[in-house]
Amino acid sequence: MQPQNKAVIIGAGPAGLTAGYLLAKEGQPVTILEADPQYVGGISRTVRYKGFHFDIGGHRFFSKSKDVEDLWTEILRDDLLDRPRSSRIYYNGKFFNYPLKAFEALTKLGVVESTMCVASYAWARVSPTPTEKSFEDWVSNRFGKRLFRIFFKTYTEKVWGMSCKDISADWAAQRIKGLSLASAIRNAVLPPKKPKDRSQVIKTLIDTFRYPRKGPGMMWEKCAEEIRRMGGQVLMGHRAAQCSYHPSNGWTVRTENGETFSGEHVISSMPMRALGAVLDPPLSAEAARAAQSLKYRDFLTVGVVLKDRNLFSDNWLYIHDPKVKVGRIQNYKSWSPEMVPDDQHCCYGLEYFCFEGDGTWSMQDAELIELAKRELQQIGLAHPEDVIDGCVIRQHKAYPVYDDEYSAHVSAVRAEIDARFPTLHLVGRNGMHKYNNQDHAMMTAMLTARNIIAGERQFDVWQVNQDAEYHEAGGAGSQSVSGLRAVPTRVGN
Repeated sequence: MQPQNKAVIIGAGPAGLTAGYLLAKEGQPVTILEADPQYVGGISRTVRYKGFHFDIGGHRFFSKSKDVEDLWTEILRDDLLDRPRSSRIYYNGKFFNYPLKAFEALTKLGVVESTMCVASYAWARVSPTPTEKSFEDWVSNRFGKRLFRIFFKTYTEKVWGMSCKDISADWAAQRIKGLSLASAIRNAVLPPKKPKDRSQVIKTLIDTFRYPRKGPGMMWEKCAEEIRRMGGQVLMGHRAAQCSYHPSNGWTVRTENGETFSGEHVISSMPMRALGAVLDPPLSAEAARAAQSLKYRDFLTVGVVLKDRNLFSDNWLYIHDPKVKVGRIQNYKSWSPEMVPDDQHCCYGLEYFCFEGDGTWSMQDAELIELAKRELQQIGLAHPEDVIDGCVIRQHKAYPVYDDEYSAHVSAVRAEIDARFPTLHLVGRNGMHKYNNQDHAMMTAMLTARNIIAGERQFDVWQVNQDAEYHEAGGAGSQSVSGLRAVPTRVGN
């Protein structure tokens, strides 16, 4: 049996490492258990292949929370670059700047299509869907049905593998609240105002962000190093197999390799569905069914190394064309030149959204690299002979699915954990089954650490990202825990 920890933390992603770092800074003993044998950072890791660096999913370091921005600076200091944000949408054989540029969109869509889009938007304003149940309802009310079909439907259904009619409106409210056709046109037509704190910028429309020189994994590798320096443990290849709780003795976490770790608290960022299966004493039958009913979307990245012909300068492209399977394409050289060791080459990441075990997921790596070559040629970003090497990176449970029933399932699991396991804390995207960003995952961990240090539940971490004003509006670092209405206030306030 290992010595007693203040907390055993399951998962070395942004949430788990943030909690471990803050507790270790306070002199609290912590052990972090990470299932991956090689990389910390979870979906925010950086995979290295023959000197090239691949960011899994693309991570802009931009937050409205001063606490998060300050923590990033504290960990990496001068290794954070300021980078321009550039992205486009590929639709119907054409590239559209994103955010929208009104004249360009009008020209490329054509007068007839543009007129129909405006008419569709006007109708949505006059006669909106009264009850916004689905993603389609939410977006159509703000953009009109026609723009929804052009700029939202195909890409969203690629990502989720389900109809936009079956995706909860909650997902849209979290991810794109604050952006409407009116705000997009306003930002495209009017001279941009840039106050010192950029406090009115919609996050979807930010034009710069910070980024680690060697990719996001650089942040989390340094964070793990600092935790170890402060006396904590970060153990790789340690997958939690059982989490046993006793009111008087606290927690014992057993890993698949048979090691055990004890702690006063457990902080879990493992998928809620997986956690529900390893708790001892077990969840009730009802809560266990709810946990097992939660769904996840997986994806894989085909990383290709190719001759640099300067055909692609964006950070990423959203691919709205149903004729190709790829959903998004990263250009890692535009994230940071140091991601690519040779100026004569570049590396792209083609993201294919899928479910584990389906046709795309099950393709051989060589087949996926050939598919990537064909689709790059079809989109006009490379010739097949330009590609000189490649690799495939698979990401399990990248996105918690927001279907019609997910909220009820999460509520059932959460209610039982709150009632029966008072020192079990759920944090992060998969831990809370909340499709949030890296900074929101970190904030749930920050508040959890503060609750543990205080010895009482001062903050309700479930309120992080509930108010989308925090998610979408405000300048980088412009808000703090104490002053931000969208970050949870103390319980009882």
